[in-house]
Amino acid sequence: MGSVRAMLVLAAGPGFPEGSPDHRYEIDLALDAGGHPDAAAWAADPEPWRARRIAPGVEPVQGDVQYEPDHGWSIRFFGAAADSPDAPETRFECGAEPVRPGEYVTVTEPDGAAFAYRVVAVA
Repeated sequence: MGSVRAMLVLAAGPGFPEGSPDHRYEIDLALDAGGHPDAAAWAADPEPWRARRIAPGVEPVQGDVQYEPDHGWSIRFFGAAADSPDAPETRFECGAEPVRPGEYVTVTEPDGAAFAYRVVAVA
């Protein structure tokens, strides 16, 4: 399927039972033929896959996508504690459904708080 930019919007989670369109992630990734993040493409790509966290009242936080076969997909944010190889990272789980508008992704913050994000755009 090739490289895309997925826009995720907070659908629900601790403190946000109704979600928040102002809390978003933009994630660049390659998708396989089934529409799932492609681990082989990530490993072969010499360039990091960009990620950005957007929240009201703060500057967007830049990061990159990481993949670990035993633990799955995560985002490392620059200048954050997660830069340490031993620190937990922001994990994201796409589930069985492809990454496409209307589907959901679970984002788990380093403190263990899990949030549901809805995919609103894939371009």
